[in-house]
Amino acid sequence: MNIHEYQGKQIFRNYGIPVPQGVAVFTADEAAAAAKKLIAETGNEVVVVKAQIHAGGRGKGGGVKVVKGEAAAKEAATKLLGMQLITHQTGPEGKKVQRLLVEQGLAIEKEYYLALVVDRDTRRVAVMASTEGGMDIEEVAEHSPEKIKRVWIDPAVGLQAFQSRQLAFGLGLSGTAVGEFTKILTNLARMFMEQDCSLAEVNPLILTKDNHVMALDAKLNFDENASFRHKEWEALTDLAEEAPTETEAKAAGLSYVQLDGNIGCLVNGAGLAMSTMDIINHFGGTPANFLDVGGGATKEAVTKAFKIILQSKEVKGIFVNIFGGIMKCDIIAEGVIAATKEMGLKVPLVVRLEGTNVELGRKMLNESGLAITAATTMADGAQKIVDLVKKGS
Repeated sequence: MNIHEYQGKQIFRNYGIPVPQGVAVFTADEAAAAAKKLIAETGNEVVVVKAQIHAGGRGKGGGVKVVKGEAAAKEAATKLLGMQLITHQTGPEGKKVQRLLVEQGLAIEKEYYLALVVDRDTRRVAVMASTEGGMDIEEVAEHSPEKIKRVWIDPAVGLQAFQSRQLAFGLGLSGTAVGEFTKILTNLARMFMEQDCSLAEVNPLILTKDNHVMALDAKLNFDENASFRHKEWEALTDLAEEAPTETEAKAAGLSYVQLDGNIGCLVNGAGLAMSTMDIINHFGGTPANFLDVGGGATKEAVTKAFKIILQSKEVKGIFVNIFGGIMKCDIIAEGVIAATKEMGLKVPLVVRLEGTNVELGRKMLNESGLAITAATTMADGAQKIVDLVKKGS
């Protein structure tokens, strides 16, 4: 789950992590009012107007404007609001800017990179810091890997003070900045654990001209598996930033991720879904989605899954791959038949069933009178749907 920068910075404030003064706005007039307020409070006419979208690289894409005065802030906001902001993370279609963050301008001496991320290899939280702030960390890792300093947090004892100082000295900080950096990282680590984050990135973390350390950006991702512990997350969700089909699927209790291919996948179980996508690729096809209907899906859930898959005009065929354990094959067959009839399915449909009540499920499909291609194995089904889609294109 992603949230906006201004929302992340509010969480930072709650944990004592220093961030610039700023106001989230939705109109150009609100931006002007926010700039006026910030100028009066800080005595600095320079303000920064930032587009708020769930993607990085906003500065390079033209989504961050440094201006002087409230009139210039209003002009910048007018240009940003409603634009399709294209960055390396949005794809060529970009994302529509509907929210802005207006912040105080700061005198920056140096920019750094700081992030905490779950490291699956070590099964620990990794802390990464670099002197190359403001740059994409992937680019730094490729061209200057020695500039990325790393420590790992032992889950039994947490982040240690010597680790924070080790990173501070590695970044070249000195004097009071070392203590400020240590406090920020300590609070960031506590926030990471308490808020069930999968990523907490500050790019850039800055050293000001008067030798203070501050988070100039805030990118937080939450682990959705922990959502039952965080009812407050619902208020942070920006539905305009989510794919409508993914939002609809989530409301229906389905795990769905939209992809760029043309073969829709309806599978039960995340592992089987991943394997299904892999084998479609193996036979030369491209999956249009990840869709896990879960182990206890009903006929209605299967019907809903079909509708969601077919909302994409790119889908040229559907592969249903079900292993019936908790989920019974006859229930899946009933849902497939109902959805096919209700939607007047026009694209090829290949169904592979295995497991509980498989013979009954296959019998129901065979006797349905519908244009359903049966498959005996996962490989057989994947090859058949790829061939049918290619033949129809």
